[in-house]
Amino acid sequence: MAFDTQSVQSALAAWVALHGVRVLAIVLVAFIIDLFAGGIVARLIRRLVRQGSGTKEAEEKRENTLITVANGFIDVFIAVVALLMVLSEFGIAIGPLLAAAGVAGVAVGFGAQYLIRDLIAGIFMLMENQYRVGDVVCFDAICGQVETLSLRMTTLRDMDGTVHHVPHGEVKTVSNLSKKFSRVNLNLGVSYAADLEKVISVVDEVGAALAADPLWKDKVITAPHFLRVDDFGDSSVVIKIVADTQPIMQWDVTGELRKRLKIAFDKNGIEIPFPQRVIHKGE
Repeated sequence: MAFDTQSVQSALAAWVALHGVRVLAIVLVAFIIDLFAGGIVARLIRRLVRQGSGTKEAEEKRENTLITVANGFIDVFIAVVALLMVLSEFGIAIGPLLAAAGVAGVAVGFGAQYLIRDLIAGIFMLMENQYRVGDVVCFDAICGQVETLSLRMTTLRDMDGTVHHVPHGEVKTVSNLSKKFSRVNLNLGVSYAADLEKVISVVDEVGAALAADPLWKDKVITAPHFLRVDDFGDSSVVIKIVADTQPIMQWDVTGELRKRLKIAFDKNGIEIPFPQRVIHKGE
């Protein structure tokens, strides 16, 4: 039987004219829907998520987190639906595929317990607003800033630049270091010979000046101040200094506070002692 090139070309042209146009339309419509769905979801979430007791910045973080997760889900859903429709245009029966996928899903489900656990934990994490993209959190022994977040896992970047991918189901304890506000918690040793009342006065003055500085006042909520004598050390009296700052600003404020306290202590003759060892040499 001779190969009829003309018949093949005619059949191919007929398929392209009918199904090819449909495939192109499916891909184009899916792209347009995905493009517009992202904007619609973003506006809807920003309208539904009302500002609560947190700051405007905190609410914006929560909105961005929800938008990222929702858009990821929508992208996958649209892609799957479009793929099934394209397969249908190629003459592949979708029904048996869906039935087989259902049976396979049951079988795979027994081996996907950890995936299901991660997804459920991720859903509860979002519902409870435990943390958002941009927050600094600690998962047990891993700490870092949240870079990306999905229903299955969270990606953190620590201070060394190392990226950690943490499945939600593996997390036992979440410590959010930047929700609503952060806190300066500084222990500082001064000499036993120092006038404690003078030390308190200098600490409070330096803290008030820092909070009033135009470069720092937007980062500080309550001025750094003396809280208590925290301990009697081997070579120093340890005092505790505290302050409330905007989220993630505690480390910057603490560093600036240390610098200013060192300068002020030097001017006022207040010694910050360091461990010393006296050695007695026998005759």
